[in-house]
Amino acid sequence: MMKLYWSPRSRSFTALWLMEETGVPYERVLIDIQKGTQRTLEFLEVNPMGKVPALQDGEATMAEAAAICTYVAERYPDAKLAPDLGDSHRAKYLYWLFFAPSCIEPAIVQIATKVEMNTVAAGWGDAQRVFDVLEAALEEGPWILGEQFSAADIAIGSGLNFAIRLFKMVPTRPAFDRYLDRCAARPAFQRAEEFASGEKE
Repeated sequence: MMKLYWSPRSRSFTALWLMEETGVPYERVLIDIQKGTQRTLEFLEVNPMGKVPALQDGEATMAEAAAICTYVAERYPDAKLAPDLGDSHRAKYLYWLFFAPSCIEPAIVQIATKVEMNTVAAGWGDAQRVFDVLEAALEEGPWILGEQFSAADIAIGSGLNFAIRLFKMVPTRPAFDRYLDRCAARPAFQRAEEFASGEKE
C-alpha cells in the first residue's frame, strides 16, 4: 500500500486529490509542518528536501507533486489518469502536467509578491502570458485535454484552487472559475477537501 505524507493547506493537496481519484487504498501520514515534523530524520529519509507531499511505495520514495502524479497515474492505469503511451494526447498531457510546477506556480508567486523578473531570464517567461495561455486552453474545456480528465488537471486545478480560492494570491478569470467549479464537483476532490479540512479521518 502506498504511503502519502501530507499536510493541510499545502501543495500536498495535489497528491491527496490524486490518490482519491485512483480509488485505491493508501495510507495518509500527516506531517505537521507548523511543528517542524518535516525536519525529522525519519521524514528526511523519504524526502531530503523536507517538503510535502512525499510518497512511499514499498522501497521506492519520491517527492514533487508533478512527479508523484506521473508515477501514480502510470502505477494505476485502470484509473485512466494519463493517456496511454502512443496516444496522440500523451504529449500535451506531459506538457500541461509539467507546466503546472514550472510555469503556473512561479507565475503565481511572481504576481503575489510583485517581483519584477526579466522575462528572458525567468524559466516561465512572462507571468501574465502564463495565465493567458492557460486561459485559452481552458476555454475549450471541459478539461485541459478536452473531454479527458487527467492527472494534469489535478496538478493545474489544485494549483489554481490554492492560489485563487484558498489564498487569494492572484486574480481569477471566468474560465478559471468555471474550471475550478468542475474540479470541485468531482467526488475525489471533495473527499480530499474533507481530509484536508479535518472533517474526515
